[in-house]
Amino acid sequence: MTVHVVFNNVPFDQLQSAIEIEKRCFPPDEAASLESFTSRQRQAPDLFLGAYLASDPQTLIGYACSTLSPSPTLTHDSMFTHIPGSSSVCLHAVTVLPAYRKQGVGSALLREYISRLERVPSYERILLITHEDLRSFYEGVGFEWLGKSPVEHGSQPWFEMRKILHPAEPPASQHQTQSLPPGVWEALQRPSGGKATVRRLDDFAEGVLGVTTPHSSDDGALKNRFDLVCPRDGCGSIILKAGAGKWVERSSLELDPPNQLIHPQLPELPTPPATAQWWLITPSPMAFENIGFTRPVPSVAQSNMPEKKLKLLICAECDLGPLGWSEEGGSEFWLACSRVGYA
Repeated sequence: MTVHVVFNNVPFDQLQSAIEIEKRCFPPDEAASLESFTSRQRQAPDLFLGAYLASDPQTLIGYACSTLSPSPTLTHDSMFTHIPGSSSVCLHAVTVLPAYRKQGVGSALLREYISRLERVPSYERILLITHEDLRSFYEGVGFEWLGKSPVEHGSQPWFEMRKILHPAEPPASQHQTQSLPPGVWEALQRPSGGKATVRRLDDFAEGVLGVTTPHSSDDGALKNRFDLVCPRDGCGSIILKAGAGKWVERSSLELDPPNQLIHPQLPELPTPPATAQWWLITPSPMAFENIGFTRPVPSVAQSNMPEKKLKLLICAECDLGPLGWSEEGGSEFWLACSRVGYA
């Protein structure tokens, strides 16, 4: 059953409900005290966001709360202090009652939280520490893994993650020429003669939420609700069956050759290091129904990833592309949500 939630800041008179959720969801050596909750809510009420049942807006089922720090990385002190006007949002907790987990509530709460923070120009980054088993949950909404944290709290080790809220546009000099093997670009653009009509991502008023569905086997993971198909009018070849891809927001990547016209049915991707919406498919090409690959091409060097050889993903029926990419010899395959059709 799908849970419908609304998001509002947690008022002072509901802190007791929040602390009860904290005690149910964290071990005693990690759970925050009522004193800590009171301090966070009084000092930074706009950073204490709750998820409430839409059918009963007074029932709190989860929350996210933070304080501010001037430090670009998480320290022990930044976990227990709040410095107004600072640029780093230190995320202390994102949690949902066990009865409402594995239904997309946690990831929806965090996406809403991020969206609100992105509207504040002075906030530059979100910092958090987490245990290793939650890495994929946070990566699914755009956080990057920074490695082990020196912060000690409880008995288990912590790892730091970060999300940049307002990525700077890289200087033009950082962009290198990316070349496709001879004849590939022409093949990607040639017409096809089928008759299928498919929906595109921008046909869904809810955006990516309209094409995703929670998956019971992955905490917070969102899977593709529809078959992913070639977006070219007249093709519609099935690329991936429903439920086989995982939605991830991560750094964009330059897939199109510079100074070349992009096929009109392939929208431009955000310029790195801005994020884009992707379908992640693992662990091998056998997960696809039908997919084609180009020969390896060099990636554009970017600050968020080293230069590597990539294979571009294309429709196996009509060669439309690039629809996505994979690293040569890798086990992860990425389809741009905006460059596939939904059927």
